[in-house]
Amino acid sequence: MVLAIAATLVSGAPAPVAAIGQTAPVPAPAPAPVYPITARIVARYPHDPSAFTEGLLWHDGALYESIGLEGRSEVRRVRLEDGKLLARATLPASQFGEGLGLWGNTLVSLTWTTGIGHRWDAATLKHLGSFRYSGEGWGLASDGQALVQSDGSAVLRFRDPKSFAVRRELTVTANGRPVRNVNELEVIDGAIFANVWHRNYLIRIDPASGAVTGLVDLSTLVAEIGAADPEAVANGIAWDPVKRRLFVTGKLWPTVFEIALEAE
Repeated sequence: MVLAIAATLVSGAPAPVAAIGQTAPVPAPAPAPVYPITARIVARYPHDPSAFTEGLLWHDGALYESIGLEGRSEVRRVRLEDGKLLARATLPASQFGEGLGLWGNTLVSLTWTTGIGHRWDAATLKHLGSFRYSGEGWGLASDGQALVQSDGSAVLRFRDPKSFAVRRELTVTANGRPVRNVNELEVIDGAIFANVWHRNYLIRIDPASGAVTGLVDLSTLVAEIGAADPEAVANGIAWDPVKRRLFVTGKLWPTVFEIALEAE
């Protein structure tokens, strides 16, 4: 279902009128407005065009990336400037690697449908152990208190970083309607940013209400890539909090873009 995310829904129906002796109904609060945001390209960096990017984050001066597809899934540390692969760890051939999050110096990676997550030492990519969870794994990010997980629905789950137990759930809505196919996640200055599968934009989500408050247009980047493969979609968000740099890429893209966000 295509959602009119960039526009506020307006109802032409008349307001309800209370009968005599009855209390007038309290109108529902108006949906939060969704503000358009332009992605201005600051710099371009090389990216492995064979990498089916599912998760992306910045840590300790490098990009960390989760690569998908059965038989090809792995977690990587990559040098930004030239795209050089610095380290890698492979997943079992039967697992489809998905979201990637960071807690302390430990990377946490998800798999799509096998319900298996992995923990890795961020410095060495040594495998520290596995755990199980229910449902599909899509995106993962840390908000400093929990690991935020998406599963392709409109629901985000805030999970305990150690036990991976669900602490709370949050439904993502735009114009009062659920936004499905929420994918890769990143937390920037307290707001949750997300890719939406097969859409050329990022959404900015209020972590308290779940309302989408901004839409980042990536169509210029997608047009520059000009991918022929329909699955080579925008996916991957990484935030460098020290230098305040935002990086985005996509599945099978040859480029990592550094972008600046500008309100329209």
